[in-house]
Parts: sequence; structure tokens; C-alpha cells
Amino acid sequence: MGGASASDGPVPSTVPSSGSTVGPSEPREAPTPAAPPAFDKTARSVDDPASIWVVVNKPRALNPITFVPTDLVYPSVRYVNRQPMRREAADALVAMLAAARAQSGLEFAVQSAYRSFQTQTAVYNDDVARNGRAYADTDTARPGHSEHQTGLAIDLSASPANCSLAACLGSTPHGQWLAANAWRFGFLLRYPADKVPVTGFTYEPWHFRYIGTELAAELHRSGVKTLEEFFGLPGGTVYH
Repeated sequence: MGGASASDGPVPSTVPSSGSTVGPSEPREAPTPAAPPAFDKTARSVDDPASIWVVVNKPRALNPITFVPTDLVYPSVRYVNRQPMRREAADALVAMLAAARAQSGLEFAVQSAYRSFQTQTAVYNDDVARNGRAYADTDTARPGHSEHQTGLAIDLSASPANCSLAACLGSTPHGQWLAANAWRFGFLLRYPADKVPVTGFTYEPWHFRYIGTELAAELHRSGVKTLEEFFGLPGGTVYH
């Protein structure tokens, strides 16, 4: 036939009408990860003596001042003086001391845990009688102002004994393990050496306070050492 075939026509252009060439798609930027939610400092009370976040110090007495925890138990640990703790704190203590034994072969014993208002009165009065009130106020809380009355505080010593209730514990393997690892189990070194003006008490590398793993992890992450500074609460060396 005399008509042109379809193959005789011009080859269609592969260039879009806009004149731009076809090429690989541009790489997409990875989405910016969302910032983690801010820590909720109001999740628990810092005033209720039954709260694991309660802050008690020289200007902040327990209310009521004769508070007694309702869930005291005796953890299965070694004791120098057998005293109970709040159940949650006791369970955390058992786990922490088991980890110390398994990881480093270190053994600990409980020097002191819960002390009632009446017991703290006797402890404080004895310190005053031996050393005078001014000295006693640097290392022994007045009744109603002691963390031990919350059932959340623990005094630990090495077993066998070494630097018991003395600042030198901080430089021993026992003290160093506690300082590095207690936060993982919800405990805080409550009276650091460089925070005496804030906490009101001398350095106590044996005194740890249970605050729960959530708050302990946040303090560790942020580098804040005291509850007073973290929550913006009054502290210091003067009783109110």
C-alpha cells in the first residue's frame, strides 16, 4: 500500500514537556526524632510522708510529725541492727545487694533502716548528750525530720566491717560500688560530700534513700544530686 506505516513516523520524545530531564529522585531527609517527654515532677507528692518522693530535711518536717509507715517488712539481708523498711524499698534493697554480690563479690549489712519518732528522739538526744547540740545537728536529724522515719532510708556497712558509718567508706570498693550502681535500683546517695549546704548534713556514703527507679534514673541522667535541687525545695542547715 502507498500509505506510511506507523514505524515511519517520528520517534516520540522522552523529554517531558517542561524540558526537565528525568533523573533519580532526590534523597529525603530523615525525620527529626521527637524529643522525649519532659519528666513529670508532679507525678508523686513530695509532701505526703507515704510517698516515695517525700522530701524531708531540716526545714521540712514530716506531716504528721509522728508518721508511721503501714507496710514495714524485714528484707532477707544481713543485719547489724535488725530494722524494717517499706516493702517496695526492701525488695529493691534485696535486688541491689544480690547484684553487688554477683557482680563484684561484695557483701553488705544493714546498720539502720526504719526508726520511729520515739527511736529517733533517743538517737538524737544521745548524740546531743555526747557531742553537744551544735555537733549533733550536723550528723543526726531531729525527730520528725529524719528520712529513717519514712521507712525509705537505709544505712549500709561493708561485711566484714570496714569504715562503718564513716566517710572513709566512700573510698572502699563497697562505697564505690554503691555510689556507681545504687541508682539502678531506685536508691539515691542522699548526703553527698559537696552538697552539705543543700542537704544540711555531713557526707554519709553509707546513707541511701529509696526514691524509685524512675526518679533515680532521671537524677542520674540529669546529673542533679539532691532532691532539694531537683524539685526546687528549701534545704540547708537551719531547722524551721
